[in-house]
Amino acid sequence: MEQSTPWEFSDDRGRLAVAGERPYRIVAYIQAGATLWDHGIRPVGLFGSPHDGAAPDPAKSGELPLAEIGYLGAGQALHPDALLAAEPDLVVAVTYDGEQVYGLTQKAAEELEAHVPLATVAVGPGRSLAEVRERFAALAGSLGRGEPLGAARELDAAEDALRQAAGGAVRPRVLALSPAGPERVHLARPGSWPELRALTEHGVGLLEPAAGAGLNWSTVGWADAAAMDADIVLMDVRVNAARPEQLRTDEHWRAIEARARLLPWNPEAPCSRRAHTRFFRLVAETVREAAGRV
Repeated sequence: MEQSTPWEFSDDRGRLAVAGERPYRIVAYIQAGATLWDHGIRPVGLFGSPHDGAAPDPAKSGELPLAEIGYLGAGQALHPDALLAAEPDLVVAVTYDGEQVYGLTQKAAEELEAHVPLATVAVGPGRSLAEVRERFAALAGSLGRGEPLGAARELDAAEDALRQAAGGAVRPRVLALSPAGPERVHLARPGSWPELRALTEHGVGLLEPAAGAGLNWSTVGWADAAAMDADIVLMDVRVNAARPEQLRTDEHWRAIEARARLLPWNPEAPCSRRAHTRFFRLVAETVREAAGRV
């Protein structure tokens, strides 16, 4: 009789997740689940963050078949028992600070870890986009799966296209933001977001908010955002962000909308070659178009 091989993975909190055999039933934070799906892994359950509601956020779900995978809750409505009821062999989540399991309270994470292995991947400011992508690839590889063979080649081509588009004589001004409502907006600090740092490294002209409070965001009024004269706006499309139609009572938002090309941006997109290829291609195309209008 063939013996099972023990499985282990050193996660980004510095903890070793261990199982008697390779896990197959995986419950995941929705961003992590969407990433695993791109590597050929189908989660048996998903959970959200404190910003999410009773239904999964489609912006975070990538290509997951949400109608076929159970959503186990988010925020205060999420209890370890709900995750354990899905009978997982492994729980996969993300961490922003290398300590906290995002989407779970410390108490809930400890209760969960007493029953099932829990592995996190760091997605915060300390990691480059490529490093985040490779850590998820390493986790998927330990689970016996990986991305399609052509994915690396397609990503290389998308990065080349982005560099060419951003390297022209005219460099459009790009602002990433998350609308809080008609009166306030969160402006992203590019250095705090791996995908925004990647755009900068490829030559895209990301605008930097004024120094001040807020590690990831600078929260200001729409007049301040309009004064930055962006040609392209990367706009948060998660469910917790206000929609354009909610903002049109503000004249400064109307000025932004009239001037800039609006581009959907998901700060919690899947961390796979496939997802990053789509993002880079979209930005490259938009930069080329904007350069012709500036």
